[in-house]
Amino acid sequence: MRFTTYLRQGQADVQARLGLIDGDQLIDLHDAQPQVPPCLRSALAAGIDLQAAAQAALRSDAPRLPLASVQLAPLLPEPGKVICLGLNYFDHAKESGREKPEYPWFFFRGKSSLMAHGDAGQLPKVSEKFDYEGELALVIGSKVPRHAGQDEVLQHVFGYTCFNDMSVRDYQKRTPQWTIGKNFDATGGFGPVLVTADELPPGASGLRLQTRLNGQTMQDANTRDMIWSVTETLSLLSDCLTLEPGDVVVMGTPAGVGQSRTPPVWMKDGDTVEVQIDGIGTLVNPIRREE
Repeated sequence: MRFTTYLRQGQADVQARLGLIDGDQLIDLHDAQPQVPPCLRSALAAGIDLQAAAQAALRSDAPRLPLASVQLAPLLPEPGKVICLGLNYFDHAKESGREKPEYPWFFFRGKSSLMAHGDAGQLPKVSEKFDYEGELALVIGSKVPRHAGQDEVLQHVFGYTCFNDMSVRDYQKRTPQWTIGKNFDATGGFGPVLVTADELPPGASGLRLQTRLNGQTMQDANTRDMIWSVTETLSLLSDCLTLEPGDVVVMGTPAGVGQSRTPPVWMKDGDTVEVQIDGIGTLVNPIRREE
């Protein structure tokens, strides 16, 4: 199954709504199945069987919207935790001048940094060192117990999507913690679709990941080359904290980032960046300078 989140004008405001993708059409899942909360995080937190609800919606006469006609939102506009990994591909660690870390380099992203497929990544006024990072992301579907083993964590993953961890490199390097350079507004591309885990290899391993800047391939790797796999990462995280429905884990980027090129390649106003993962889809964001 493939889900997305789109924006719909409500009586008083614009609402982010959970949509089911049916080919090139979209079904509002709450309209088709009223027991399903209208947003993804609420539906997961309520323990709704979204697979069964989606199957019922596909069999129904619920209205369909042309997918191309709707404006998408970040898959989870109000996520729980967004936990990201740095240096999680051998080749990226090497190009960054580092050996394999002894433990994953975790950092958090806030919700104001997230943006949808099609939205503009915001080149900040205060920096020209704006970089791309194509990544695999996952959404937790059910609570992961503390100290969970690698043999059990995948049952708690609802699905996978594309992420672009756009980074303001000079700010990232101003402090030992990377947080500030990873949390500028409108720098976390997230979407366009969430593919349920059953449609992909276990742990989303073996998927080709490419990042293109203005049509030129800048990153070309495979998720099997991650230092810490999805199973290892989730198990390690469960030793420290509770992963809950609607939490997001972003799995790190491979080699080819702009800062490691000679000369460096920084994204500019008017650029377009794409992140494509086999079996999932393509996340596209133009780049616009902050006004």
